[in-house]
Amino acid sequence: MPIATVNPANGETLKTYEALGEEEIERRLATADRTFHTYRTTSFAERARLLRGAADLLEEDAEDVARVMTTEMGKPVKQARAEVAKCAKAMRWFAEHAEVLLTDVEPSDADVKDSGASRVLVRYRPLGPVLAVMPWNFPLWQVIRFAAPALMAGNVGLLKHASNVPQTALYLEDLFRRAGFPEGCFQTLLIGSGAVEGVLRDPRVRAATLTGSEPAGRSVASVAGDEIKKTVLELGGSDPYLVMPSADVDRAARTAVTARAQNAGQSCIAAKRFIVHADVYDAFTERFVEGMRALKVGDPLDEDTDVGPLSSEQGREDLEGLVDEAVESGATVLCGAERPDGPGWYYPPTVLADITPEMRVHREETFGPVATLYRVADLDEAIAIANDTPFGLSSNVWTQDAAEVDRCVRDLDAGGVFVNGMTASHPAFPFGGVKRSGYGRELSGHGIREFCNITTVWHGA
Repeated sequence: MPIATVNPANGETLKTYEALGEEEIERRLATADRTFHTYRTTSFAERARLLRGAADLLEEDAEDVARVMTTEMGKPVKQARAEVAKCAKAMRWFAEHAEVLLTDVEPSDADVKDSGASRVLVRYRPLGPVLAVMPWNFPLWQVIRFAAPALMAGNVGLLKHASNVPQTALYLEDLFRRAGFPEGCFQTLLIGSGAVEGVLRDPRVRAATLTGSEPAGRSVASVAGDEIKKTVLELGGSDPYLVMPSADVDRAARTAVTARAQNAGQSCIAAKRFIVHADVYDAFTERFVEGMRALKVGDPLDEDTDVGPLSSEQGREDLEGLVDEAVESGATVLCGAERPDGPGWYYPPTVLADITPEMRVHREETFGPVATLYRVADLDEAIAIANDTPFGLSSNVWTQDAAEVDRCVRDLDAGGVFVNGMTASHPAFPFGGVKRSGYGRELSGHGIREFCNITTVWHGA
C-alpha cells in the first residue's frame, strides 16, 4: 500500500511520500536508543511541563489538524475537532496524574518482616523505545492514548502509522518536537507494513503496542513473542447493545444511532449488534431506524454532515460484501444497503434485521454504518447472542433493573460494560478487550504501567 493521502470524499490523491530507507530507519532507531538513556532520568515535573506544552500547541493547531484528518480518512470535521480536544484533555490528565500512578509501592510491614528485609518497595521504571503500530480511524487519538502515558513513564516512542494518514503521522512528530521534547523522544517512521518486523526485532526496541485488525495483531504478536517482547493489542470489536424492557427506549434508540454511526461506523468500540427484548423491540426499532435514516451523509468538511465516506474503496467493498451476503441469506433491510451514485467511498446508514448465526455479518465485524438487529425473549438469550462472537471489546446494557446489571457485568465477555450509555474511552479508566479483541490495557494506571519494568527493590536487614 502506498504511503499517501487519498481524499476518500472524491478519491483524489493529494500527497505521496517515499518510505524510509534502511539507513534512515537505523538512524532513527539509534536516536531513540540514545535519547532514552537520558530522557529516562528526567523528572516527572519536566515531562509534565513538556506534555502540557504539547497540549497547548495541539489546541492552537486544532482547526488545521482537524481538516487534515478529515481529508485523509473522511471523518466529519466536527468530529475531528472533538478528537483534537479529547487528545489535549488526555495529555493534560497524564501530565497531572502520572507521578502518582507510578509512585513507589511499599508492601505491608508484616510482609516485609516476613521476607527478612528491612525495607521493600516496588518501583515502576521505563522499558525503553516502544513501537506503536496505529490505525487510521482515530488517527490522532489512537496515538496520543499511547504516547501520553508512555512519555510520562519515561519511555520514548516510535510511530508506524497507517499508510493512508501520513500527514497526521508527521504532524505528531513535529508537535512533540515543537513542544520541546528531546530529539528522538517521539519519531514517526514512514514505512510500509513489510518493514515492521525488522524494526520490532531490533534489540533496541523493547516493546510494541498495536491497535488495528486481527491479522495485523497476530503478525505483530507473533514476531514479538519470538523476540520475547511485551505487547499490548487492541483489535476488532463487534460490541453488543442490549435493550431490556425497563430501559428508557427513546434515549436508548437515540444513543444507539450515535453509537453505531459515529466516525461512519468505523470504530472498534462502536455498538454493532443491537439485541432487543421482544417487549420493546418494535418501539426501539421504529425509533432507531428513523434516526439512522435521518443522518446526513455527505462532504465531511460540511458542518452539517453526520456521516462522511468510508476511508477506502476496499473498506466499502468489504462492508458491501457482508451486507449483500446477509440479504441473500434472508436478512431484512430496514434502511440503507444501497451504494450511492457519485464520487467518494460513501455508504448509507443501514439497519438489518432477521439475522441468523449462519450469516457472516453475525460473526464478522462490520466496519461501517451497518447495524444488525436481534429480537430476544429474555436476558439469557440476550447474553448468549452477545457472547456469540470471537470479539470481546466492550458492551452496552440498557436496563433499570439492578439484578440485570449485575448479571451482565458478571457474564458478558467484554473489557467494558456500559450501563445506560454508549461506550467511550476516558484517560482515567482502563481500555481494552478479551478474546480476539486483544489483551493488555491502555489508559489509566493500568495502561501507563503496561510499558514499565515493575521492579522489586529489597533491602537486607
